[in-house]
Parts: sequence; structure tokens; C-alpha cells
Amino acid sequence: MLAPKKTKYRKMHKQPGRTRGVAHTGNKLAFGDYGLMATSPARLTSRQIEAARIAITRHVKRGGRVWIRVFPDLSYSKKPAEVRMGKGKGSPEGWCAPVKPGRMLFEMEGVGVELAKEALLRASHKLPCSTRICIREGAEHEE
Repeated sequence: MLAPKKTKYRKMHKQPGRTRGVAHTGNKLAFGDYGLMATSPARLTSRQIEAARIAITRHVKRGGRVWIRVFPDLSYSKKPAEVRMGKGKGSPEGWCAPVKPGRMLFEMEGVGVELAKEALLRASHKLPCSTRICIREGAEHEE
């Protein structure tokens, strides 16, 4: 699973920058012909990103090429079950990536249109936000 190699601080604030508004960077197809774009704000955990990646690669039978356009660099903490309020912040539980609407999450190339659409649809079922499939101009006719 994805996680940063090292960070300056172990525990982080909930939102370094808000997930309000739309994404101004990472909102266009940059590498592949097909993409999965977020249409609602969310915090994607490294497990969700990995599950979506596996869904894509399994459906295309390891054909084509896949790019992950988000990286989970924000740690989130959790207190143990049945613990009373107070006594400080909980220990770090995992890593997540804050995502704004319009952000491209995954891109792929080297497969047909129908196969790519189905693979990205399967990946979208693993994610907590609503998504949209994007296709580069002229990519529908190549196969």
C-alpha cells in the first residue's frame, strides 16, 4: 500500500487545506487515454486506492498501463474502541489523500474503450466518492 517514506510530524491536522471548491491541479488527462475523475470531495485511504488499482489491473488482465494520480500523504488517527473522551489525540491509524471534485484519480492506456470503461467502473465501486469516466479526444476510434 502507498505511504510516505518519512514525514516531519507523526500526527497531522485533519485538513491541511480544505476539500471545498474544485481541483485546479491534476484535473486533466496527462498520461493516458482514459481517466477516472472524482466529482465529489472525499478522503481516499491507501487501502481504497490499492483496492481500486487491483480492480483495474485484474479486469484488463495486466494489459495496458495504469497511472495513480493521487498519493496518500496525510496521516489520520483513531482512538481505540470504548475509550472515554480526552487524554489526547489517538495514535496514527493510516494514510489518506484529500481529494477535491475534478481531481483525476486514475489514468490508463493501451486497452480498448469498452474494456477501459468497465475497468474504471469496477474501480469506482471501491471508492467513497462519486466519479466520472473521462476519455481523451480521438481515443474512441483507436483500438
